[in-house]
Amino acid sequence: MSPAPVILFASLIGCLGAVHAGYVPDDCMNCICYVETGCRMPDPICNMDIHSLSCGPFQLKHSHWLDAHQGGDVPLMNDYQRCAASWTCSRQALNAYMERYAILSRLGHSPTCQDFSRIHHEGPNGFKSAETVAYWEQVKKCLRGGPEL
Repeated sequence: MSPAPVILFASLIGCLGAVHAGYVPDDCMNCICYVETGCRMPDPICNMDIHSLSCGPFQLKHSHWLDAHQGGDVPLMNDYQRCAASWTCSRQALNAYMERYAILSRLGHSPTCQDFSRIHHEGPNGFKSAETVAYWEQVKKCLRGGPEL
């Protein structure tokens, strides 16, 4: 493998890390983004997933945005698809969602990237679902520096 993909991946992660530091650690946030879309803004912004639209680089669901929005502290542009199309807003939405669900009182431990990944993939109880393990393995591979998933 040539070093170009690794350099490109490292540059992308470095750029995204400068955007916003939040509840979800940057390396974890960036790898979730990478697993979802290669960390690219999709065109079109939204695509039909199994049962609903998934939008933006993090493939946010409307239900995730609503849950994040109900926290009240972050306005999240008052529009799901517009928020998902914004790098900053989509990161804020993901952070707000995790601040609501990836918490010590629900998990029984301090949240880890594994918890964030699995909750992102399948909702509030994704951290305990066997169906999210394969997704976590992809995020973990990214965290170890492997851009090839």
